[in-house]
Amino acid sequence: MATRGSFACRALCVAMLVALCGVAIDGQSAAAPRFPAPASDDTCLVPGVGRPLDQIWRPNILAAIDYQRGRRGDIAFAVRTAGAFYGYRPDHQEWSASVLKAMLMVAYLDRPSVARRALNPYDRSLLYPMITRSDNDAANMLDELIGDSGLQALAARVGMTEFAATQPIWGESEITARDQTRFFLNIDKYIVARHRSYAMQLLASIVPAQRWGIGEVAPQGWQLYFKGGWGSGTGLIDNQVALLTRGCARVSIAVLTMHDGSHTYGKENLKVIFRDVLRGLPTGRNSRYS
Repeated sequence: MATRGSFACRALCVAMLVALCGVAIDGQSAAAPRFPAPASDDTCLVPGVGRPLDQIWRPNILAAIDYQRGRRGDIAFAVRTAGAFYGYRPDHQEWSASVLKAMLMVAYLDRPSVARRALNPYDRSLLYPMITRSDNDAANMLDELIGDSGLQALAARVGMTEFAATQPIWGESEITARDQTRFFLNIDKYIVARHRSYAMQLLASIVPAQRWGIGEVAPQGWQLYFKGGWGSGTGLIDNQVALLTRGCARVSIAVLTMHDGSHTYGKENLKVIFRDVLRGLPTGRNSRYS
């Protein structure tokens, strides 16, 4: 039987490991999610479990840290729920590559000239390919319209502290895992209501050829919304940022890597880190949980 002393010893050991590994773990309140259902951390009960997420699950950060120690590359990651934050090098800046396209989409939909009307075929001809198949030409056009000022305005609205938009190469914009999990946890909140469902549908409709990493290991019973970025398959950058929802429960997770050596190697880094961190989430096949 575990004693109070043994629990204290375990807590001390975990604290020492956290300190040695450079892991940031802190409590964090978040605005009530609007999609798919509004709820606070105190009132949101995970469907099929009946308890708040933070009472039944913690991300397996230490397993992911152990894995990355033996891997090439410059790796950082973070996990956020409505009530907690966990990270390894969460404030380390890395180039965004195409994960910036989620910010480009949200910033574009927030423009007064777009937010106040229905989307037209031109809007969709840019947004759909940019998100679902990561089209760079569409991103270039939107980046010209939005500019650094539009991206920085969105970053300020979200509460990002380390974001830096870059021109003329938007893929070299600097992001952190902490900032990106803050953005993705309630990404729908930053999208005008009339365009929210369309934008979230795009993030849920990434083409099969780009559904590596989190797309391979997302737990059953959770709806996945995500965007990846990779340095044209060179291994320079392999990033993914994701939101998982199950009813009102939410988990956002960002894994950022650079200098992987090859795209194949980088994809394996992402897959294993996502798998390790997300292990233990309650799962289920019932579609009403998604």
